[in-house]
Amino acid sequence: MTEKMRRAGWSGVFMLAEPAREHPMTDELATFDFELPRDHIATEPARPRDSAKLLHVRSGHAPDLRIIRDLPGLLREGDLLIANNTAVIRAQLSATRGEAKIGITLDRILADGSWHALARNSRKLKPNDTLNFGDDPVTASVVENEGDGAVSIRFSVEGDAFDAFLERVGALALPPYIDRPFGPTAQDDSDYRTIFSEHRGAVAAPTAGLHFTPDLLAALDTKGIQRRTLTLHVGAGTFLPVRSSIAEHRMHAEWGEIDAETAQAINETRARGGRVVAVGTTSLRLLESAAQEDGTVQPWRGETSIFIKPGYRFKAVDLLMTNFHLPRSTLFMLVCAFSGTDTMREAYAYAIANGLRFYSYGDACLLERAP
Repeated sequence: MTEKMRRAGWSGVFMLAEPAREHPMTDELATFDFELPRDHIATEPARPRDSAKLLHVRSGHAPDLRIIRDLPGLLREGDLLIANNTAVIRAQLSATRGEAKIGITLDRILADGSWHALARNSRKLKPNDTLNFGDDPVTASVVENEGDGAVSIRFSVEGDAFDAFLERVGALALPPYIDRPFGPTAQDDSDYRTIFSEHRGAVAAPTAGLHFTPDLLAALDTKGIQRRTLTLHVGAGTFLPVRSSIAEHRMHAEWGEIDAETAQAINETRARGGRVVAVGTTSLRLLESAAQEDGTVQPWRGETSIFIKPGYRFKAVDLLMTNFHLPRSTLFMLVCAFSGTDTMREAYAYAIANGLRFYSYGDACLLERAP
């Protein structure tokens, strides 16, 4: 993160999303580490969105470089595409407690209506402290200081009034590798939103969904590929690298829901031999959280902190469309679990050698599940 970004208030968990090289690396973490040239990190999306590169990855085959617009041709009639319909909120807030400046990154709403958040200068906070947001009439009170930068806070408004408050004073919590010295732009407000966005609550966009356009959805429909959505509100902790050992890493909880219509479509697809295609690791994580041992899925609602790593047996998902992830991240471990570690290391090496663009605004890959 640049000094300009710090001055502009860009802090919170996304500052921690870059690999922490200062921590000793165990042999198991080295397996999931790689060097990525800085110029391979995308700071703007492809335009149009479906012109981005798409790397088709299958175990036992060389990587096959396509573009997103080729996706319908890589799927089969009767396949079921499932995307995440969460919508990003302006989760980054600048608050004060007296004279102290407190940077807040909202993480997720809790069952009692309060918010779990990550705070800069959190050591200054104690229960019942009042947070002010400039001249805005909305305030927040501290419910609990959990330590290590985590707090729970309760705002003085809820519902539509809270949404309006975030629109007035909040900012998108873009990851720090999308370099915006003076904060997100008006263009980011549009670029960092998927075509599936419907239910507000995510801190970060489910970025595989950023590639879809009306024309691409029409082409999928013409091919006979079904489409459904689910909701997983992406939390700030999803992107944290593993800093100590894989066994000690704990995922942050995220709230999600699969409705009856989507569950029925999944079960009917599998029963007739069709494939379930997850758009993004967020969709995959929720599907696997809800799946039974036989691969069927029931309507589901609640929090999940599932950590998928090599050795996991997938039950519900056959293909995964996803962007390229951070080294040493739980998301890179997830794709290694899905398609095989050697296959994914080869695919990422190919992507780097051929100039593919990484991370949120970058290119994508279509992964087939390893046998």
